[in-house]
Amino acid sequence: MREIQAVRFGGPEVLEAREAPEPVPGAGQAVIEVAAVDTLHIETMIRRGPATEWFPTRPPYVPGGGAAGRVAAVGDGVDPGWVGRDVVTIGVANGSYAERVTADAEALIPVPDGLGVREAAALVHDGLTALGVAEPSAPRAGEFVLITAAAGGMGVLLVQLARAAGARVIGAARGERKLRLLRDLGAELAVDYTEPGWDDAVRSATDGRGVDVLWDGAGGEIGRAAFGLAADGARVSAHGAPGGGFTATDPAEAERRGITLRGIADLQVTPRAAVPRAGRALALAAAGEIRPVIGRTFPLDQAAAAHAAIESREVLGKTLLLVRP
Repeated sequence: MREIQAVRFGGPEVLEAREAPEPVPGAGQAVIEVAAVDTLHIETMIRRGPATEWFPTRPPYVPGGGAAGRVAAVGDGVDPGWVGRDVVTIGVANGSYAERVTADAEALIPVPDGLGVREAAALVHDGLTALGVAEPSAPRAGEFVLITAAAGGMGVLLVQLARAAGARVIGAARGERKLRLLRDLGAELAVDYTEPGWDDAVRSATDGRGVDVLWDGAGGEIGRAAFGLAADGARVSAHGAPGGGFTATDPAEAERRGITLRGIADLQVTPRAAVPRAGRALALAAAGEIRPVIGRTFPLDQAAAAHAAIESREVLGKTLLLVRP
């Protein structure tokens, strides 16, 4: 079979297609014929090398941890009824940028009726993480929620979850195409954080009080500016790093201002907790309560082009690798 390996740290060109042995399911495992592979911005950071502080991966390795497809075979101790079912899986130990992957049967999540396999792949990590961000801070009707990196794969889900709660959503992103998407999704205000004065526009929209909830998916300088827009008593999740690292916040300031502060570590969950949460995200999508936005797709062999597109910051929503129709 074919898989994609990062043969060294570096740019997208280090992702190369290689032949690999066919996977064989061990006891408690299943082999999945992959249809679509989830991609994440953090995977581009791991590939470049600066994320080794958080992810000890070393080349050569197969990127990715989530995929959607059809169960092709199961090992001892696994219900044979899984064979032929469309599923998503998280936490693929040996990487998911491949035509076939092996996963623990406990990590299989059936794709519900009414949801396509590609859409399920787009939700496998972002849906799981969006619920992990949104549920603890539980925005209420009429509250202002500021979402940075709001037009990314997870950001668009957070916009929808906040709107469903009756919150007043302020989406921050880069470029008019992304701002238009945010308005279409129901954002009351969409601001371009590459333009001077974007923070003043947010402050003005809240009558100078600041936002009640901040979901920061951007990090870096953008995240620091966004933290300054949080009202006293706000609930803040600083979980994104595309802007140049996770937002550096002052815990003492947060405590003094009564801000509840959560970070990337608070989103780490065990597989036992991750599977039901991801299943809830799929169920919400099947019911039409949220929908992923798939902005670009690439064949598996073009994983390097997919990473380049993600790093360009021009993709709306999610980027997927496609293995079969």
